Amino acid sequence: DGRALGWPDNGFPAPQGDYYCGAGYSSVGDIARSIVEEHLDLCLDAGINHEGINAEVAKGQWEFQVFGKGAYKACDQVWVARYILQRLCEKYGVDVEYHCKPYTGDWNGSGMHCNFSTEYMRETGGKEYFLKLMDKFEEYKDEHIAAYGPDNHMRLTGLHETQSIDKFSWGIADRGASIRVPHSFVKDDAYKGYLEDRRPNSQGDPYQIVSRVSKTVAEVEAEYK
Repeated sequence: DGRALGWPDNGFPAPQGDYYCGAGYSSVGDIARSIVEEHLDLCLDAGINHEGINAEVAKGQWEFQVFGKGAYKACDQVWVARYILQRLCEKYGVDVEYHCKPYTGDWNGSGMHCNFSTEYMRETGGKEYFLKLMDKFEEYKDEHIAAYGPDNHMRLTGLHETQSIDKFSWGIADRGASIRVPHSFVKDDAYKGYLEDRRPNSQGDPYQIVSRVSKTVAEVEAEYK
């Protein structure tokens, strides 16, 4: 009927805040967890490296995580996982809403955060390399946004744990930055490991997203090889 799972017939649920990683009927309802847990099992049976699930910030919003080692495998597995979810939801009589901002107002949008690394980034890295990489991501800000899914202007507003679509920023453990840098990345001032681009949205094509990220990273790493 167009309402997210757990939403009332009329009006809105209580403001977001207690739904993230929530438990109990009042937080997550009575169907959603069954769907996401069955989806996890089906993905594992299909050989997809499904790494976890959680209830998200908005009521009825859920996240699943896929780690595919290698760019092609990662993209393949996301698409197949989406297909499995679509087929599974037929059984439950519900649809999957992939729009990045299904509800306007004080509700978080839906992202497809892209965690990425290269062998050089994991094993060598360094602060100089990292800062050059961030400069290049800022230089190609518009090209990245163009590849990160439609309607992102509705989601990337600078609110609800996003950076504004017309700005670029990075920050350590900063959920409101364009690029979130894990604590592990800067541990011992090493600046190596993986990074998270938080701008891609739930409607995005993983092939386009990974292609754009890889192109920018490769341009910087060419200077170091």
